[in-house]
Amino acid sequence: MGLFMQKRNLMSVHYVTSHFVQKSSLSNHMFVQTEEKPHVCEVCNKSFTQKAHLNEHILIHTGKKPYVCELCNRSFTQKSNLKTHMLTHTGEKPHVCEICNKSFARKSCLNNHMLIHTGEKPHVCDICNKSFTEKRQLNKHILIHTEAYPHVCEVCKKAFTEKGDLNKHILLHTGKKPHVCEVCNKSFTLKGVLNKHILIHTGEKPHVCEVCNKSFTQRGGLSKHILLHTGEKPHVCALCNKSFAKKTSLNSHMFIHTGEKPHMCALCNKSFVQKTSLNDHMFIHTGEKPHVCEVCNKAFTRKVDLNRHIFLHTGEKPHVCEVCNKSFTLKRNLNKHMLLHTGDKPHVCDICNKSFACKFSLKNHMVVHTGKKPHVCEVCNKAFTQKGDLKKHILTHTGEKPHVCELCNKSFTLKRNLNKHMFLHTGRKPHVCDICDKSFAYKHSLNKHVLLHTGEKPHVCDICNKSFAYKLSLNTHILIHTGEKRHVCEICSKSFVYKRSLNSHMLIHTGEKPYVCEVCNKSYTLKWNFKKHMLIHTREKLHDLTCVTNRLDDRKIEICMSTDNKRVLSL
Repeated sequence: MGLFMQKRNLMSVHYVTSHFVQKSSLSNHMFVQTEEKPHVCEVCNKSFTQKAHLNEHILIHTGKKPYVCELCNRSFTQKSNLKTHMLTHTGEKPHVCEICNKSFARKSCLNNHMLIHTGEKPHVCDICNKSFTEKRQLNKHILIHTEAYPHVCEVCKKAFTEKGDLNKHILLHTGKKPHVCEVCNKSFTLKGVLNKHILIHTGEKPHVCEVCNKSFTQRGGLSKHILLHTGEKPHVCALCNKSFAKKTSLNSHMFIHTGEKPHMCALCNKSFVQKTSLNDHMFIHTGEKPHVCEVCNKAFTRKVDLNRHIFLHTGEKPHVCEVCNKSFTLKRNLNKHMLLHTGDKPHVCDICNKSFACKFSLKNHMVVHTGKKPHVCEVCNKAFTQKGDLKKHILTHTGEKPHVCELCNKSFTLKRNLNKHMFLHTGRKPHVCDICDKSFAYKHSLNKHVLLHTGEKPHVCDICNKSFAYKLSLNTHILIHTGEKRHVCEICSKSFVYKRSLNSHMLIHTGEKPYVCEVCNKSYTLKWNFKKHMLIHTREKLHDLTCVTNRLDDRKIEICMSTDNKRVLSL
């Protein structure tokens, strides 16, 4: 009996090791030990251990937010939330990850972050055993199993509240487009999308911004636009503190931390972080391009591509460099441009340590080390390092010249060639020689010109060591050694080393004689013969001429010399 009392006393000591000033605090503490929750919300029946917790919870139903930030006037339901919010003003992040030293404002954020390192997914669905990193992900998943979403797609298992929503969803898999525009006969999967499309024809933009009077076709477009004026980003990531204007943007951002891609294409099983990305992807299978330019009727799969395209018509370049005032259509182009001023080249090659301003440039550079040319032409099997180079090459087979000059209608395969051509119309010569101030339309023309001043001939023939100022001159010279005559006449099959020789030869077949003597009206096919003829007229005016015959490239060229050995005229 005495032993039993000793054990009972020991147990009593175990329960009273926590001390409290007030009896109410002891009572609350006892509820924690017993897990009893006597305080019940009359609205939703949720129960709490302490009365204070119930009082804070009631504010959710009443909408009252009594705790106000003195710095930005933002209000909160709970005092603890206000304390956490204050850290955004102070910048304090007291909770540090011991593995990667990343810091967080809240302990809960650190706990969530730790799951990235451990790979733990503690929240498990009781029905299908699928596990999730965060509780909210599990809650969202649970809805699939509840009666609230009884209508399930048999193809991708997505669940819907109403049968009608499921029927609309099924159209994505079947590719059916039952809703047809009466104006242009374009068809759509959903009635709502057709209604939005109709506004393109009517030109109606009923949603107007009260700040700048800009109008929008859709209400959602106006809502997004309003945030540009307010600058408000109320939705903050608990893991990295990045803020977002829209809740949906925050939800999508969270997948970066979890690595989850919940939106899967039912046709090819490709998965996406965002639902909108999946929707855009589905257009690849359906071929639909719902976003149409109101100016030129060009259609796009994605809205963002349409928005970029619109700038071509408006000429608007809203992103301006603060250093040199150069403006850009796209934000990312401004970001790349800024690297020119900062000199920053953050992307470094691991092999040769060469650095680049853009990640894209580094990727292109890596091919130098790997030697890979993954992009192969299906017509001639020529391989290219970059996809863009292959696309340009394809145009040589198709003969397509999509870039047309608006002034003379001359067309070009490449955009840059059109840009160069425009200098002919504008007369602009922006590239000036520092030595003689001669100006040129093209940079490469200036580079060639500078060689005249320096006398440099960097291009050397490997066979005879003859050097040339220009690469093109060397390539032409090489043909003398190889004997290659790649320019062939389609009429008589005669071949020539130079293209210009073929062009001259073609005049024999056409009978064209473009070179006409202004003195006697005699015409010639070749310019060389025309110049030789002109000597007949010049000899009548020149006295004491001695004509010397030289041989160059198997052609006789007469150089007429005066008696004092000064050259008068040469061919």
